[in-house]
Amino acid sequence: MRIHFLGVRGSTPAPGAEFLRYGGHTSCVAIAHDGQSPSLVLDAGTGIRRLPELMDGRAFSGSLLLSHLHWDHVHGLPFCTATDRDDARTSLFIPDQGDGSDPLALLARGMSPPHFPVRPEDLRGEWSFRALNSGDLELEGFHVCVAEVPHKGGRTFGFRVSDESSSVTYIPDHCPTALGEGPDGLGEYHPAALSLCDGSDLLIHDAQLVRDELAAEGYFGHAAAQYAVELARRSGVARVALFHHKPDRSDDELDTIALSSASSPGVTVASQSTVLEL
Repeated sequence: MRIHFLGVRGSTPAPGAEFLRYGGHTSCVAIAHDGQSPSLVLDAGTGIRRLPELMDGRAFSGSLLLSHLHWDHVHGLPFCTATDRDDARTSLFIPDQGDGSDPLALLARGMSPPHFPVRPEDLRGEWSFRALNSGDLELEGFHVCVAEVPHKGGRTFGFRVSDESSSVTYIPDHCPTALGEGPDGLGEYHPAALSLCDGSDLLIHDAQLVRDELAAEGYFGHAAAQYAVELARRSGVARVALFHHKPDRSDDELDTIALSSASSPGVTVASQSTVLEL
């Protein structure tokens, strides 16, 4: 399994010289079987615009799962030339909000006039729009476990993607403090997060904040980097990629987080050029 980080920023894109090394695109991770082009994509932040670089000129054919519907996870959707073309095939999974909304209508709330000129049904290629709920899916030769995690502003899911040899857990937006301070003041290590992570080879986790920022900035619904590291330790995860970086966190500041995490084996700060082999 090959993991391509196409966008690692949270909340808004971050253009500018001080963000070049880690990258300014918002959340998107592409997953491929060994030796193949990606067929499973997690989230459609502005990073999905980089998906064509991995396709060798071919159209995308596969599944795209949205963890939730906040802007920074969907804004790239109409700008990806690998999916918006006549010969593409995309199964788009949209988090069910529990209100009976049709998935296509739900996506169109934010992607239609007057908010945007192109509606979801105007995208080229073969598209299917499906509701996403907790449970298990078989997609593109992967087994995907879906579980709801706390995050402010609509239902949010984490994913565990497995093949016959490895697994990756993806929890890009997570507010564990919504369930209380937990044993160390970073939030609760709740059953859904622990189950998704249990024994996984890689955890990609929300690290928008650091411990000292939780009190002032936790109301946006994010986790601290230290929580991600401890969650991995408690659940036996081999490697951690800190993800969904604060939009004004510069490269130098992310270097500092990387240095402070160096004492924890297997922890890395994701950049949008990162490629991991499992």
